[in-house]
Amino acid sequence: MRIQGRSDIPLNDTGRGQAVDAVGALSPYDWDFLVSSPLSRAAETADLIADGLGLTVTQRIPSLVERDYGLAEGLGAGAELEALREPGGPTGNGGFRGAEPEDDVADRGVDVLRMLARDYPGARIIVVSHGTLIRLSLIRILDRAIPTIANAALTVARSGPDGWTLDVLNGELLEPAGARPGGRACRDPAR
Repeated sequence: MRIQGRSDIPLNDTGRGQAVDAVGALSPYDWDFLVSSPLSRAAETADLIADGLGLTVTQRIPSLVERDYGLAEGLGAGAELEALREPGGPTGNGGFRGAEPEDDVADRGVDVLRMLARDYPGARIIVVSHGTLIRLSLIRILDRAIPTIANAALTVARSGPDGWTLDVLNGELLEPAGARPGGRACRDPAR
């Protein structure tokens, strides 16, 4: 329950168990390869998933690192963390002084997704990254609210001729686009 951010905190036994459990959620799909953040907790998660699925991790992509929370990294709820909040400040930095702006985080994540879609058209790629980067990237490409991303939870987004669609979020299958409010594709002309 601490803000990890870019601090390279190793994966613990709970995380290893979540990674092994993720193999079961991923195995019904056909995947081509994996890419991951170079932070050790994501890299080890990707290695465990790749091993469980008989795949290869082809790249550790620096832009997939988690958001830099600055001085808030390592802190849990309490007075010290609250002292770093910007009361009534802009939401672009998530409310913490010195944190990487949310727009910059989203830019990094979306750039990677667009690059993968462009360089590997039709490929089914597992991207192992970090919750805040994933959430902010999805908000940007889908232009909709996205809840907190759970650790090692399957989220499936697809790039197609009509833009990006979200099929699975935090392990929950979503209804097809247009079947319910908020279940929609987003045209992304800059893909």
